[in-house]
Amino acid sequence: MRNEGHVRTLIDRHPVAVDLLLALGLLAIATADVTARGSRRPVEWLWAPLLTLPLLARRRSPTAVFAVIALVAFAQWLTGRPMWADLALLVALYTVAATESRRRALAAAAALELGVAIAVERWGGADPLAGAVFLTGMVIAAVALGRSVQIRRAYLRTLEERAARLEHERDQQGQIAAAAERARIAREMHDIVAHNLSVMTALADGAAFAARSDPAQATRAMELSAATGRQALADMRRLLGVLREGADAQRAPQPGTDDVPELLDQVRAAGLPVTLVVEGAAGRLPPAAQLTVFRLIQEALTNTLKHAGPGATAAIALRYDDAGVELEVSDTGAGGASANAGGQGLDGMRERAAVYAGAVEAGPRPGGGWRVRTRLEISLDQAAA
Repeated sequence: MRNEGHVRTLIDRHPVAVDLLLALGLLAIATADVTARGSRRPVEWLWAPLLTLPLLARRRSPTAVFAVIALVAFAQWLTGRPMWADLALLVALYTVAATESRRRALAAAAALELGVAIAVERWGGADPLAGAVFLTGMVIAAVALGRSVQIRRAYLRTLEERAARLEHERDQQGQIAAAAERARIAREMHDIVAHNLSVMTALADGAAFAARSDPAQATRAMELSAATGRQALADMRRLLGVLREGADAQRAPQPGTDDVPELLDQVRAAGLPVTLVVEGAAGRLPPAAQLTVFRLIQEALTNTLKHAGPGATAAIALRYDDAGVELEVSDTGAGGASANAGGQGLDGMRERAAVYAGAVEAGPRPGGGWRVRTRLEISLDQAAA
């Protein structure tokens, strides 16, 4: 089987050389036959090249080559006698069957079968039936072999196209997965950096304000700012460690709804009074959904810290039910409209909420301030998973 594969590869790589060897081989056999018979008729020396040399073009024009060889063979039948060069008819018929449509192959086979009939009628000898059966079998074998080769080539082309399509789809899926992972990492880094820097900025401003009137409070604010910075650095190192080391990296649990009170303490320490109202039980939410709720609250409060202005307060309402969770974060700040200016934070919130068929509504409140509201649809099946 391995040698057969090497031969097929050699034929596919050097088709012109193969056709040249085939034509010259048949020509040599036919010439040797004429020489062995001692024929002195010049026309018999002419039939051999006329029958075999057209095979050099059989791959470019299979039907035309078969027609030319058939016409030469008919002229030979009129003026000469059978010779080994007539095998070129079978080669040409095989080529038509292997490369052309079934209709053309059958038409060529019918034409050659007619040639078999008239050849047997003239040169059949004592047992023309046996000769007819033998030659008809050769015609059928040439057509069957050619069609088999064509079907096999079509099957191989189909396999190659399918493999190429699957490889292309695999590359596309890899690109989509990589883009999704980059977006997820960008959201995580944005949430970590933006929130902690906002808290640190607020604490630093508070420390600078209290430095002269209340040094103890200023010291406490700077300590909280330093602690927030260390926490941000730890989160960043953990995230970068996962990126560098993959599955071998040490991983800490992602924050969830149980970590919301700690987040609120951090925000309150930065100078933003915030209240939390919870309705229903949060325990049914899966960890991924709890992370989404936490990040949505974190980003909304970060925007409030950055844009609400002095004297603002914030309120959070969480409502859990059997179909999901509803989240609303509102503030009383005067600069709420600017919270939508940056865009990246809200875009990240929308991407997170879209995973659970949620749409983030962000805009000014009727009585002043800013409100962010969304609902995450989380079925019992998702929660169980």
